[in-house]
Amino acid sequence: MFVTLKGKIIDDYIDSRFLQEKIHLKVYLPGNFSTLYTYQLVIAQDGDDYLQKGKLATLTDVLLEEKQIQNCIVVMIPYHSIEDRYNKYSPNGSKNKEYIRFLAEEVIPHIERKYHTFELANGRTLLGDSLAATVSIHAALEYPHTFGQVIAQSPYIDQKTLDALSSFTKPELLRFYHTIGIHETEVVTTKGATKDFLTPNRNFYQLAKEKGIEVMYEEFNGDHTWTYWQQDLGKALISMLK
Repeated sequence: MFVTLKGKIIDDYIDSRFLQEKIHLKVYLPGNFSTLYTYQLVIAQDGDDYLQKGKLATLTDVLLEEKQIQNCIVVMIPYHSIEDRYNKYSPNGSKNKEYIRFLAEEVIPHIERKYHTFELANGRTLLGDSLAATVSIHAALEYPHTFGQVIAQSPYIDQKTLDALSSFTKPELLRFYHTIGIHETEVVTTKGATKDFLTPNRNFYQLAKEKGIEVMYEEFNGDHTWTYWQQDLGKALISMLK
């Protein structure tokens, strides 16, 4: 069945002083958008992938129409290239710190100037897959008063991420939706190496639970592909925006 998009997607741009470039935002507004409403905010890294492969806008339409999620605005941030993605999203990337500052200190004020969104951290959800999930986790750990919720689909977890979680001191401020595939034991990374994603993700979940962070964790019967992330996305949105 073909489903037409009831909401609309607006192109927007930010001249980032941290990244020293113009960043493209694709902003989804629901079909019943009104300046009278206050909206939850979802910010998706890998913006084009979530729009095209994840069918994020169409899925949000359906969930809103079925009243399974609260009114929300979705900001999708595309990447330029695989190298650009690594530099911004990886904890080892050359622009990682600047990208996280861009999310917290430029995207949020920019969106709040234009739209009426909840100003509390639990009204903002970061969304990402793989390295896009990793940078979402780090942004929430660094700015827990800004980002209160993270949907992390098959994040890349290394020692830097575990160390960031270990030193985190405000577990009551965060909620995670965290999924990983049971066959993600030999994932080819951006740099061409083969990594076990499953074991570090299990370690991250155990540590988060020990820290007292609220985590909705699930291992799905699949691998590191959009086939499974797209199937999981509706459940993730409902869990965080219901």
